[in-house]
Amino acid sequence: MSISSSPPRKRRVAVLGATGAVGQTFVRLLADHPWFELAEVAASERSAGKPYAEAARWIGGTSMPQSAADLTVLPCDPRQITSEIVFSALDSSAAGEAEPAFARAGHVVLTNAKNHRMAPDVPLVIAEVNPDHLGVLDAQRRGRRWSGAIVANGNCASIVATLPLAPIQQRFGIEQIVIATMQAVSGAGYPGVPSLDILGNVIPYIADEEPKIESEVQKFLGTAEDGAIRSAEFTVSAHANRVPVEYGHTVCMSVRLRERGDAAAVQQAIAEWRGAEAARGLPSAPGCPLVLSSNPDRPQPRRDVETGRGMSVVVGRVRADPVFDVKLVAVGHNVIRGAAGASVLNAELMVRAGLLGGS
Repeated sequence: MSISSSPPRKRRVAVLGATGAVGQTFVRLLADHPWFELAEVAASERSAGKPYAEAARWIGGTSMPQSAADLTVLPCDPRQITSEIVFSALDSSAAGEAEPAFARAGHVVLTNAKNHRMAPDVPLVIAEVNPDHLGVLDAQRRGRRWSGAIVANGNCASIVATLPLAPIQQRFGIEQIVIATMQAVSGAGYPGVPSLDILGNVIPYIADEEPKIESEVQKFLGTAEDGAIRSAEFTVSAHANRVPVEYGHTVCMSVRLRERGDAAAVQQAIAEWRGAEAARGLPSAPGCPLVLSSNPDRPQPRRDVETGRGMSVVVGRVRADPVFDVKLVAVGHNVIRGAAGASVLNAELMVRAGLLGGS
C-alpha cells in the first residue's frame, strides 16, 4: 500500500443515520476533523427537512457542535448527497439496500452495519491490523459494476478482541480461541436495554452477537488473495453477555498458540506492537493501539475506556492458561474504537493510501 506524505485537501463527508447514538458519535468526531468537513447529515424520512438540532435528541456528554446543529437533515438518498465519503450509522434493516445504492452512485461508504461485513469482496478493516485488505476494492468495483465502494468495520466486541489477538497471530499463530464478553448497554443503541432488565443483572444473550464475533475475528486476521478475503482457519468460540456498564466492552480470552510461547513472550509481543505502519500518525490513530496494564485488577471500563481518546484497547492479566496456552483481558470503547472512530480511522487510511479520488 502506497502512502502519501503530503497533507490532504479537506474533504466533504456525510453521515447517514446521523440522529442515532453512533451517528451522533460520528458528528462529534468529525466536527473539528483536520481532514474532513462534516457537510451533510441524513436520517429517516421523519427527520428529513428539519434542522439537525431539532431532529437529533442529543445524548452526548458535550454540547452538539454548532456546525452540525445548523445543518438540514437530508433523506438517505444518494441523489441528494454530494459528499464522496459517506459514513453509515444506519440500522441493518436500512443498510442492506441503502449502502449499495450509495456505492452504485459513486460514493465510498464506510459502514458500521453488519449487512456486508462477511462478503468476500468487502474489506472488513481495522486500520492497524489489516490495511492490505483494502486491496480487494478493485475486484469489488469490477464484480459489482459500481464506481463507489463499501468498506466495513466490525462488530464492537470483535474489534476489541482482534486488536490484542493481532500481535499474537503475527508472532505465534493461533489455533483456537475462547472469548467471553461483558458488553456495555450503549452497545444496544439508544435508549438501549430497559433499566429494570439490566440493573443488578447480567443478560447472557445478545442476539446474533456470538456468530458475528466468531466469524469477524477470523476475517480480520485472514488474508487478501485474488480479489477476495480468505478468513483465518483457527477456531473461535464466543460467549456474549450484556452487563450494567455504560461504555466499554470487556473481553476475556483464552488462546491456544500454533507455535510455542509462554505468557511472558505473549505479553512482550503485545507491549511491543504498534500496528501497521500505514495507520501510524493518522489524525484518529492513538499513539499506541494496545496499552498493556501491569495492575492485577485492570483493565476496567470505568478507568480505562477513554485511553487514547477512546481509540486504544487496554490489555491486562496476561497469564498462563491451564487448558490452552495463554489468557488475557481487554477493554475498549465500544462506540468510539468499536464503531464511529474505527470508520473515521479507516477513511483516513484510505485518504493516505490514495484510495479516495484526487489528493
